[in-house]
Amino acid sequence: MTNYKFLEPYTFANGATVKNRIVIPPMTEESAMADGTVSRDELHYVSLRAGGVGMFISPVANVTPDGKGFEGELSVADDRFIPGLSKLAHAMKGHGSKAILQIFHAGRMSSSSVLRGTQPVSASAVAAPREGMETPRELTESEIETIIQSFGDATRRAIEAGFDGVEIHGANTYLIQQFFSPNSNQRTDKWGGTVDKRMTFALEIIKAARKAVDDYAKSPFILGYRISPEEVETPGIRLADTLHFIDTLADQPIDYLHISMGNAWRTSLNDPSEQTPTILRIKKQVNGRKPLISVGSIKTPAEAEKVMDAGIEFAAIGREYLCEPNWVEKVEAGLEDTIHYSINRAELDDLGLTPILMTFLEGMQANIPFEGESENKQGIEASPILNE
Repeated sequence: MTNYKFLEPYTFANGATVKNRIVIPPMTEESAMADGTVSRDELHYVSLRAGGVGMFISPVANVTPDGKGFEGELSVADDRFIPGLSKLAHAMKGHGSKAILQIFHAGRMSSSSVLRGTQPVSASAVAAPREGMETPRELTESEIETIIQSFGDATRRAIEAGFDGVEIHGANTYLIQQFFSPNSNQRTDKWGGTVDKRMTFALEIIKAARKAVDDYAKSPFILGYRISPEEVETPGIRLADTLHFIDTLADQPIDYLHISMGNAWRTSLNDPSEQTPTILRIKKQVNGRKPLISVGSIKTPAEAEKVMDAGIEFAAIGREYLCEPNWVEKVEAGLEDTIHYSINRAELDDLGLTPILMTFLEGMQANIPFEGESENKQGIEASPILNE
């Protein structure tokens, strides 16, 4: 079957056209050089997966040195990274995929070890409620303004490197989400307090990135925003606040919203009486103002088409693209029955899966199936750090 709706092209409001509705979401692969420079392993990994999908979103890149969250992470914090990022963009754009660079600051989701002795920073001096997490230093107002500008500078570098867009990473417990969360943001100035004030940091980052696009992009450049709908901590982000935020985001100068969840059809994490999938509640709130990307445990063509049938514009396929780098091409060729849904450990080199990446995936219990291994060895739902 080749008449799937997800194989149809899509044109954004800014005029950028993608050839289909399938997206490779940002996935942590810990393969950059120690200083954040693009490695040959990364270039090989992305080149194997480029071409079929409409959009390919990179692993996350930090916008400042103190924004680094883990080893092997990309950086876009300085102009010296542009040559390597240019190679990455070129590899991701092979055969017509749009290359999107995801940019972020880890905030308190880092450590003094990762930062080589520097204390992590956040909206407030509140440690993440997870074992072993350090108490961050509260950012000053001038430091906040500097980080906001760093997102604008990162966007300019992405343009110069040849990417087709950037995705602002406002999800998965990192700094932008930390400013929105009442758990991590206990400020009483203009950056915290009410839900509207807790939006301010994200909105200013969008403004800085948009200005860079307007100033430097010579062709339609895609600006996306990623958000996690809820937190399980108390206090924490609840869906009512997120829907209010979504309503504001839908009127911002961005081109899409990417909804980060471990399962695309998940219902509320905090309200067991809520039976409507969260993605559908968000879709209703957006009301057609921005296209949505839905992600989370989408593997088969039928599952991707279910997203289209719900009126959601894009389906992101992450972990399955580790198993099958030619997923779209096989669907287009009518070869669905040849799609691989598990990994043969003897073929890791052919899949561009390095020992570092495999160790990371297994440590995160990332629910990656391996051929010939029993169900109970497959792991659990992806950790947020996998970033699918």
